[in-house]
Amino acid sequence: MSVVCIIPARYASTRYPGKPLAMLRGATGVAQSLIERSWRAACEVAEFDAIHVATDDDRIADAAQGFGAKVLMTSPEARNGTERCADALAQLGDDVEMVVNLQGDAPLTPPWFLSALIAGLRADPEAAIATPILRCDGETLAAFKADRAAGRVGGTTAVVDHAMRGLYFSKEVIPYTTEAYADDAPTPVFHHVGVYAYRPDALRAYPTWPVGMLETLEGLEQLRFLEAGQAVRCVEVQARGRKFWELNNPEDVPRIEAMLADMGQA
Repeated sequence: MSVVCIIPARYASTRYPGKPLAMLRGATGVAQSLIERSWRAACEVAEFDAIHVATDDDRIADAAQGFGAKVLMTSPEARNGTERCADALAQLGDDVEMVVNLQGDAPLTPPWFLSALIAGLRADPEAAIATPILRCDGETLAAFKADRAAGRVGGTTAVVDHAMRGLYFSKEVIPYTTEAYADDAPTPVFHHVGVYAYRPDALRAYPTWPVGMLETLEGLEQLRFLEAGQAVRCVEVQARGRKFWELNNPEDVPRIEAMLADMGQA
């Protein structure tokens, strides 16, 4: 039974058209596309038996094949990355233990986030899906609040119960706090890392479930699992000095490039 990584990528992003092909410069000044950087992040994870880019766009497919990735062409009707992963799974056969969705806008995802995610789903047999969360420090929380104040939809936050099951995910900053935190101080806010590990049966069922009000309002695909009564295991991960941010808006490009330079990543 294999662990398969699927990197869903679409060209027609509402907030950032062509985002997977956006170029990001690293510490050496060399520019690589967002989708290539995400694929290279996946290649660092020892637990993956296979890695595929899943897309419906020939431009992304050509770029991915150009840097050596395997590509699965999927339906343009997929409404989000999870539906695209379900489409890709249908092409892979039955010998799959779990599917990991490394979304193509997360090139800063450290390999230990993904290793912890795989272990977390294996440790919770009642969970249909697992996803990582990272406790915000004061600097990250301030960046979240600055995005909201500027009218930008940036990262997602998560709240969990005592068993680390997801209670809710939101593009607002939750839970509410007015306390001021030092840049390096821990806060009560968890940054949701947009990566998922699915059990195959749950992933196959996902496109058949109705899109609920919460998913529609927030635009967050993982809420369909909660609205369908499925257990979502949240796995707390540690930054270990690494900075993490997703590319959601064009304004995130210089922020991520600065993080790559600060961490010395090529």
